[in-house]
Amino acid sequence: MLMNDKRVAVVLETTMGNIKIELYNETPGHRDNFVKNVKEGAYDGVLFHRVIKDFMVQTGDPASKNAKKGQMLGASDYGTEIPAEFVPGCIHKRGAIAAARTGDNVNPEKKSSGSQFYIVTGKKYNSQELSQMEKSMQNRQKQALFESLAAGRRQEIMDLRRARNSAGLQALQEELIKQTEDSLKGRLAGFTDSQKELYTTIGGTPFLDGAYTVYGEVVEGMDVVDKIQLVATDRNDRPVEDVKIIRALLADD
Repeated sequence: MLMNDKRVAVVLETTMGNIKIELYNETPGHRDNFVKNVKEGAYDGVLFHRVIKDFMVQTGDPASKNAKKGQMLGASDYGTEIPAEFVPGCIHKRGAIAAARTGDNVNPEKKSSGSQFYIVTGKKYNSQELSQMEKSMQNRQKQALFESLAAGRRQEIMDLRRARNSAGLQALQEELIKQTEDSLKGRLAGFTDSQKELYTTIGGTPFLDGAYTVYGEVVEGMDVVDKIQLVATDRNDRPVEDVKIIRALLADD
């Protein structure tokens, strides 16, 4: 269970209503960066530039403050990337605040954007869907570790290939598979009973767990988020009519 004591609260005043969020103490790097951005006015005037129904609404691109109609957005950032903070209890439930980031191909450490974030809307899942999702997450986890271990044996693999030593390659593959399984024993990705209950009752985007840092949640104004996710969008998922954060301020200000 996540700590509730002395959470920082922020109000996002938007053109469609106010959204109040709380930032998790369990993710201090993201919390402190968000507070810094709020105090420096980074979110004042930014658009919700990417909106996908039953998935999420995304904002925080500084280039969106003066964007022309139809302009492609989402590539700009404010500040520096933040190291990932994956906490077991911080999940992509409906209303979660999570950091956007660049893809794994250029960002294998899954560092977060310095300013862009999204609010999860998601959908409800049944038990069978969650079980299938767990298997997919575990397979990706195994594959990533296997590839990492194989990368450390690249020269050995190349030598075996040059020698056309198929038996040696097979033995090495079996060794790496065993190392992968041993390393991940008891650490495979999955959902707890309480997480399954959340994803089957209020919903979310569980397939993003462990891939993007979740660092807060909406505590008031989820109806506003729902209104935003229903607006008309163009082929790039940008709202046809701008939806803007007028200003963001600490709740005690």
